[in-house]
Amino acid sequence: MTTAPLEVEELAFQESRGRLEAVITFLKGSKAAALSAAELEWALQDEGRELVRCLLQGQLVLRAQAEERLAEVTDADGVARSRAEGGHVRSLATIFGEVEVSRIAYRSPGLPNLHPADAGLNLPEERHSHGLRRLAAIEASRGSFDDAVEAIASATGQKLGKRQVEDLARSAATDVEAFYATRKATTGEPSEPGDLVVVSADGKGIVMRPGALRPATATAAATARKKLSTRLSRGEKANRKRMAELGVVYDATPVARTPADILADKAEQPHGVTPGPVAKGKWLTASVVEDTATVLSEVFDEAERRDPAHERTWVGLVDGNRHQIAVMNAQAKKRGVELNIIVDFIHVMEYLWKATWSFFREGDPAAEAWVHTMALGVLKGKATVVAGIIRRKATRAGLEADKRKGADACATYLSNHARHLDYPKALKEGWPIATGVIEGACRHLVKDRMDITGARWGLVGAEAVLKLRALRSNGDFDEYFKFHLSRERTRIHESRFAGGVIPRAA
Repeated sequence: MTTAPLEVEELAFQESRGRLEAVITFLKGSKAAALSAAELEWALQDEGRELVRCLLQGQLVLRAQAEERLAEVTDADGVARSRAEGGHVRSLATIFGEVEVSRIAYRSPGLPNLHPADAGLNLPEERHSHGLRRLAAIEASRGSFDDAVEAIASATGQKLGKRQVEDLARSAATDVEAFYATRKATTGEPSEPGDLVVVSADGKGIVMRPGALRPATATAAATARKKLSTRLSRGEKANRKRMAELGVVYDATPVARTPADILADKAEQPHGVTPGPVAKGKWLTASVVEDTATVLSEVFDEAERRDPAHERTWVGLVDGNRHQIAVMNAQAKKRGVELNIIVDFIHVMEYLWKATWSFFREGDPAAEAWVHTMALGVLKGKATVVAGIIRRKATRAGLEADKRKGADACATYLSNHARHLDYPKALKEGWPIATGVIEGACRHLVKDRMDITGARWGLVGAEAVLKLRALRSNGDFDEYFKFHLSRERTRIHESRFAGGVIPRAA
């Protein structure tokens, strides 16, 4: 590309200079002098945006004037474009306003035109710029699509439709999996040698449009019949959900504790309790398309990125979901990792409280004392003993099946998960025993955005927003978007030319 003659440069920025002079004249005048600071901001906002748009347009004009005609341009199939025509114009909606891009088109009958200059600008295929795409991705992942439309209009003056914002957000999320795949070979995040590597997973339902439900859920929704016309009966559902799978990896410095630190008793702990391990370097992933095995594979990839030699202690935190436990064990075996799986103690407490109401009336102070005693037994490694106590208590009380349901559910939970309830070892070694991090991720990634009142999601849109929220939560969005732009250049431009090489003037 050659340098444009001086007179061309003058013409390219003539409108910009005119606008700048007009703004300066306004600011020198009595009208501007009478305005408050806020009124000055508002007056300059639109004028300033239009000035920058003119400057951008001027630069594009310079590029068009300096573009040299190439002797030959060959496409990816080896077909040469025999004709070159200048002045082919396309519009581009940017964060400053709409501009026009003029460039040389290389043509051949019956084939699409090639525009090498487009690659120099890395133009998107659609009308909206990558700047607008980036802004749409940020705003759509932050709040509703309607709110995103308003935020973009406020920030840029550009009026996009709700569907356009959704499409731009989906496009922005195209390369998330590839982005994280390229990070596998890195050395990982800084951490102390003795830090734990903690992995965890959970699921959270998202209200979907009928066509986005899994087959079994879709069938249940289609065959459901309401008993009443004005309200739902017990067991009936207003909406059908598809489960999003979430995974988290974080580092934590071990902190040894005792059961008394978990179930604090002022008499036993007069000087207060020892706080548990603190999560640091949290990394999240989520998908409403992929299954648990795929999401956990990504989680273990990230964990290995942090500890490629498997020199640190790995802990897996679960809520008792047997499928998650099986998948975690399979991933650990596949990678040769010794994984210590611990069932979340908060879930144990929930089951103990369910059992309580088989024996005590609501509000009975004795119920709390009984739960404390049973929970302390579990923390001391006696889960199966506690399960037996609960079953015998229900039997001796002569409880009917319906009344003892909570007690039996708790006893079964404790018995089934006894091997993953080794809290004495976990507390002694300083491991976390609660899944608060992944549960917080469920609230942040799913509930706070996907559960907006009235929202009904399509599969592609829901997946894109989950990926974008995870990116932003991980602090990776800026780095990712640079990667995304590089992939766009390869996908849209380099792939169209012979050998993937964009031709340039000699």
